[in-house]
Amino acid sequence: MRKRGQERVLLTGATGFIGRRLAETLLEAECNVHLLVRPSSDKKPLYALAGEPVLHEHDGTMQGMMKLFRAAEPDTVIHLAGVTLPDHSVEDVDAMLQANVVLGTQILDACLRFKTKRFINTGTYWQHFNHDAYNPVCLYAATKQALEDILRYYTETSTLRALTLVLYDVYGPGDPRDKLLSQLERARRDGGELKLTPGRQLVDFVHVDDVASAYVHALKLLSERASDVHGRSFSVRTGKPVSVKEFIETYLRLTQANVPVEFGAKPYRPRVVMSPWEGPLLPGWKARIGLEDGLRRTIDCWSPKSKAKAAHG
Repeated sequence: MRKRGQERVLLTGATGFIGRRLAETLLEAECNVHLLVRPSSDKKPLYALAGEPVLHEHDGTMQGMMKLFRAAEPDTVIHLAGVTLPDHSVEDVDAMLQANVVLGTQILDACLRFKTKRFINTGTYWQHFNHDAYNPVCLYAATKQALEDILRYYTETSTLRALTLVLYDVYGPGDPRDKLLSQLERARRDGGELKLTPGRQLVDFVHVDDVASAYVHALKLLSERASDVHGRSFSVRTGKPVSVKEFIETYLRLTQANVPVEFGAKPYRPRVVMSPWEGPLLPGWKARIGLEDGLRRTIDCWSPKSKAKAAHG
């Protein structure tokens, strides 16, 4: 049951690493949370969320989206869902366009017709190669820009208030993705060796809890100070990037592990970002979890004791 004055939020991408943590954070903030999921998604982790979010399956059609909005009646949509690929094959194109452009457009059109008040979009710093206002690193980044351009049409022709949060390299406990941190942990556990690039590229690592807090803060800003933030993009970054090599050295020092790492064994991929775009920060928000603290929290969750505790609730 919806409490008086309770924000009704429709979240996409909740089956992903960031989305699940954001769903938890929204529930902790006492929002009435509705989750858009695909029929093929693994929903079991979502059923375990405290606060009982409402799940809505989307069949991929515009008619299905209208039915979903009629049931969810969101005040705000937070759009996180997408297919993230630094490199793509021919087989990836259809799925990427469907997830990154078509789905968002369907949602925006439903927002228009159901007079949804707010929309929080998700971008990537890969839209800003060489620190340009727009220069996509890859097709994925180009599709994110495409939705931003479509979003402008809907905000110009309706009362929908919107902003975009630009994400950087997000990490934290429970990340199932095959990222650098999980590769390091796997090598530490299994005794493997890592063959990497020279590792001089700077990366802004942001803890997932800080990212979740940024979305909740953005929701508050759109509710209370929409004129200050509407139509703008804001970076969700620490402002303290480190090189990949420094990141690995910090991990090895904290774990006291002896993982063989061969820097320079692989070339940089084309259009590698050597230093991240420094876009404007979200007003009134800042990252609070430093890299060492965030790494410790993540490493602790990998310990046998922590896993046993999680398994027993």
